[in-house]
Amino acid sequence: MESNHSVRSLPSQPKVAVIGLGYVGLPLAVAFSRHLPVLGFDINAARVAELNGGEDRTLEVTPAELQEALAGGARFSAHQADLADCNTYIVTVPTPIDNYKTPDLGPLLAASKTIGSVLKPGDVVIYESTTYPGCTEEDCVPVLEKTSGLVFNRDFYCGYSPERINPGDKVNTLATIRKVTSGSTPEAAAWVDALYQKIITAGTFCASSMRVAEASKAIENAQRDVNISFVNELALIFDRLGIDTQEVLRAAGTKWNFLPFQPGLVGGHCIGVDPYYLAHKAQAVGYYPQVILSGRRVNDSMGIFVASKVVKLMIQKGIAIKGARVLVLGLTFKENCPDLRNTRVVDIVHELEQFGLQVAVHDPWAQPEEAAHELGISLVPQFRLEDYQAVVLAVAHREFKDLPLAPNTPNRPYVVYDTKAFLPVAQVDGRL
Repeated sequence: MESNHSVRSLPSQPKVAVIGLGYVGLPLAVAFSRHLPVLGFDINAARVAELNGGEDRTLEVTPAELQEALAGGARFSAHQADLADCNTYIVTVPTPIDNYKTPDLGPLLAASKTIGSVLKPGDVVIYESTTYPGCTEEDCVPVLEKTSGLVFNRDFYCGYSPERINPGDKVNTLATIRKVTSGSTPEAAAWVDALYQKIITAGTFCASSMRVAEASKAIENAQRDVNISFVNELALIFDRLGIDTQEVLRAAGTKWNFLPFQPGLVGGHCIGVDPYYLAHKAQAVGYYPQVILSGRRVNDSMGIFVASKVVKLMIQKGIAIKGARVLVLGLTFKENCPDLRNTRVVDIVHELEQFGLQVAVHDPWAQPEEAAHELGISLVPQFRLEDYQAVVLAVAHREFKDLPLAPNTPNRPYVVYDTKAFLPVAQVDGRL
């Protein structure tokens, strides 16, 4: 029998389990299924049944790709016992924030406990979920050790490889985005890097430690958040000056090194969330971040600004506010994608309702059941523009490109506000 103190070898034949089958996990499971035995695991039995039926409501994987994976032996399960046959566990569960803007590690730690219950000597656990530097070793590993009774870096190993999925993007996909990898020992790092090289055609970058890899993910999105907050603040300033922000950005963009960021609502599973993870860790070590959190405050205020601007434009046209009807077009956090996570369109809706307006929301991409359950918003399946006193273009879905906006008349004034600079400028009363 092997000594309890011997270092276990890494798996010679990876058997992959992907924990969490959402926007990140499903494409990963499908990609690995072309090369290795794969089990996709999710605690949502309805989601598992949907995938086993060949359907993906996130639209990240085509029906043909899903059928190919199933035909090739990929399995999807909600039964924890099925994980025991695997030796490589990749965690892709959500890492949200709570109502106090504090990291919610609940799903991550629950997944770690699930894995710990089946963890065996020699197994590898890789985290892709966005965290703060040190989270894997300081928060997840203790759960794995406690649940399994095994010792980290002796009996099992860990890796961190941050996800870079861009929902709805069919050009920059999993395989075509270079992947950062890392491991808990030099040997584990090389093993994890080789694992991902099987599916990433763009190549990999092996970071020197898991903390470096975790930090790289956090700053990717914090950087975008800060840049967007800058142009959002410009939009607030230029609105008071009576200057069109889009015209200013076009003029400034003629210089070769001007960065082409656009103002707008900042939602989704990453950009509006990850900066709080970095800020949380910074404060834990005694530094209060100023730039990161000031950017967050600006971006979180944009929905309120849009709603207030719409009401002001309605008043300028003599439209009675209380009881007036407003149509909000789009609810998802980005265009041509069904992802509702952390959408900031709800801020516009709630603020307009606070003004006493009746708000209807239409989105051809969002799942009505999810919108009702997660956001408390009932989508209208169809609409007539003439029934509303204001229209807010909140998401630039392609279905809204040729919106038949009627001209304003003295008998029927109405307001059109465009948060995405998507509609012809002659047809709108205001835009970011």
